[in-house]
Parts: sequence; structure tokens; C-alpha cells
Amino acid sequence: MTPDVSISPTVIRRIVIEQSKRAHKGHIGSALSIADIIAALYSSVLNIPTPEDPNRDRMVLSKGHAALALYAALFLKGWLSQEELDTFCGDASWLAVHPEHALRGIDFSTGSLGQGLSIGTGAALAARLQGSSRRVFTVVSDAECNEGSLWEAVMFAAQHQLANLIAIVDLNGQQAFGKTHQILNLSPMKQRWQAFGWNVIEVDGHDLSMLIDTLNQLNTQSGPPHVLIANTVFGKGVSYMESQLKWHYWPMSDEEYQQALQEIAGAA
Repeated sequence: MTPDVSISPTVIRRIVIEQSKRAHKGHIGSALSIADIIAALYSSVLNIPTPEDPNRDRMVLSKGHAALALYAALFLKGWLSQEELDTFCGDASWLAVHPEHALRGIDFSTGSLGQGLSIGTGAALAARLQGSSRRVFTVVSDAECNEGSLWEAVMFAAQHQLANLIAIVDLNGQQAFGKTHQILNLSPMKQRWQAFGWNVIEVDGHDLSMLIDTLNQLNTQSGPPHVLIANTVFGKGVSYMESQLKWHYWPMSDEEYQQALQEIAGAA
């Protein structure tokens, strides 16, 4: 597909900061963490001519609390207006903290952690049964890998050799109440997925070119399902947010907002 250069991690991060401040909401660090992953998918990987195309690729944001990064991509694709984007977390808006499938461009409502990969697995199996070449991409958090339901989906997908299923693990090393290795240590993550029969690739989750090249080279016609273990930094792009637990929930002050905008603009 022809890359859409308007969808960049920098622009996604700027929108995340602007909308978080306008709505006075948190979950900023989680959205910044996946900005490069979302940019790679929506600029150069996903085959979605329109959100209504029945044979379009499917995208499941299992770590639904990072939905603002996804809304930014939908806006940059032209599937969401500025007026709609500015309703984020407002009364009667479909743009909630977690994505709702009633919104154009959102295939599945998510937010109950550990459930998204099961949804993606079902969507991948449905594509096979329908004889469709569409692929299913599911972005999960490393903390979600604490959930037994995720591993049930991992086993099922490997058993049925769902090559059209691609999971991306946002390995930023922290969750709501602490570091992931302190809460439930799943290291080494790569070997765990390999043990269940998946094709596992470790990548730099902030290297846009690496993400795009890796995703576009996967064999999605036959063989095992795929997972990218994407090493990321929570709060990436804003120095005072990086790897700081408070930015899982905390909103910004006016001074913090201005500093965040300046740092993101400086990284462009």
C-alpha cells in the first residue's frame, strides 16, 4: 500500500496531548507508548480502503485505555472530523476513554483487559471460514499477558494455525499499580509466546521503519500466528512522563501541557 505520510508518531502524540488537556483526562502515558505502533499500522500496513469495506483488515486495540492514540489515527485518516475529535470524553460522545464500536473506524469495543486477543482470534478464524484474505491486528499491553483469557486465545490461534492473526505486545514494563515484573513477572516474554507455537519477532516499538518493514513481510497466508514483542517506553516523547507511573491516570497542569507540546514539537 502507498504510505500515508500524514500519519506520523509525532502528530499522534501532539493530538494525544492536546485532547488529554482539553478533556482534563489521564491515560496519557499509555497512549504515547503506542503512538509509533499505531502510526505504522495506519500509515503503511492496514488494508482498509474504507471502514465499511467488508474485506478490510481488522484492528483490535485490546489495551483500550490507550484509545486516544487510535482516535488520532482515525482523525488523520479523515474518518473522524475535528468536531467529533473535540468531543473526546464529553457528554453523549462516542469518543470515550475506551473505544466503542459504534464509532466509525472502530471494529470492536474493548477495555476489559485480556479480552482483545480472543476477539481478534475469532475475527481471524471468521476470515478463514469466509475465504477472505483479510488480516487481524491486535495491540495488547504487556500487563494483559497476566490474564488467563489471553493465553487461551494464544493456544487456540496456534492450534488452528491462524497465520492471518498478528498480535503486537506493547512491552513498556509497567501497569496501573507498578512495574509488571513486580506484579507478575512474565520474562522472558519471547520464549513464552514461542512455547505456544507462535512466530515471535522482537522489535523496537519506537522504530517506525522497523515496525512497518516487519509487519509487511509477515506470511499471513499459511503457518503460525505472529506476535511482535515491541519494546517501548511508557510516556514516550515527553521527558517527565517517561516511565513514570503517575501518568497512567494523572491529567496535566498548564505548565506540564506547554512543556509536553514543546518537547513533542522539538522531536519532529
